[in-house]
Amino acid sequence: MKRIILTGGGTAGHVTPNMALIPVLKEKGYDIHYIGSYDGIEKKLIEEMGIPYHGIATGKLRRYFDLKNFTDPFRVIKGLGEAKKLIKELKPDVVFSKGGFVAVPVVLGAKSNTVPCIIHESDMTPGLANKIAIPRASKICCNFPETLEKLPEGKAVVTGTPIRKELFNGDAAKAMSFCGFKEVRPTLLIIGGSTGSLRVNEAIWSCLDDITAKYNVIHLCGKDKTNDKYKDVPNYVQYEYIKQELADLLALADVVVSRAGANAICELLELKKPSVLIPLSLEASRGDQILNAKSFAKSGYAKLLMEEDITNESLLEAINDVYDNRDNYINNMNSNIKKDSISIIVDMIEELASK
Repeated sequence: MKRIILTGGGTAGHVTPNMALIPVLKEKGYDIHYIGSYDGIEKKLIEEMGIPYHGIATGKLRRYFDLKNFTDPFRVIKGLGEAKKLIKELKPDVVFSKGGFVAVPVVLGAKSNTVPCIIHESDMTPGLANKIAIPRASKICCNFPETLEKLPEGKAVVTGTPIRKELFNGDAAKAMSFCGFKEVRPTLLIIGGSTGSLRVNEAIWSCLDDITAKYNVIHLCGKDKTNDKYKDVPNYVQYEYIKQELADLLALADVVVSRAGANAICELLELKKPSVLIPLSLEASRGDQILNAKSFAKSGYAKLLMEEDITNESLLEAINDVYDNRDNYINNMNSNIKKDSISIIVDMIEELASK
């Protein structure tokens, strides 16, 4: 039996592509193991799939001052030792990394154990974790053709992002019942990422009366970010995080307001969901979401609204513009050349595992 180790974590975007690969890898007869952080979001998501999970110490390499910068290097070193030991014991044929800082010790551990490793870079430009991992990788997958210019020639392949098949099987009627909506109206879905976005949440709440005058609103606020002040607003429901019912909510949504993490927007593209993208600002990120959102806006898949430009008026205008012109956005998304990302990546895994 061939054995594979999957890794990636920190946010759901570093986990859900791995989750999309798991059913196909099982069909191919792989013994699948997952290495993640001790208590990150990936632990719960993967254990629910019945996959053996192994936690290691991890630390974040920050570009800004934080007291944890003095202690996290020791956690990374500890995690590297744990990853090396696990890989030596498990003897995988191949490692697949979706990124995040938990993946760095795993990729380095694979290299030290001479195990071939494939990494996936979702964003337009490689993040710091993948910059460390790239020299140790056998193959590199990416979403955007523009990313190839920033990756070693001969190693990189544009594969797109693996999308969970269950997302295509949503039931809008089930979503209506789940949310308790009584009136059929246009539906707006707000997704701030797996940890939520306080800035996006506050922007929605500040003009909630105007939005709910026209739309049924489903608001995924993020862990510990719901607000009881708005729980009884008509035509509005809020949740911290949704897993099982997400496909149904997406099936019901006419317009989505979202951050611009690469995996999230690739899912919206595959599902043909017109969206308003509000990328993380440069103050809070390295700018990868801005590049992602600009690429999607240029292609006519979404409307870009910069975080610093949010006002009640600009947000309402953006939502209404996307809704009113949704057919144009859908036509543009239909013209996108679809890649069978799962098959491409699994074939790559099979090739390396056979060697």
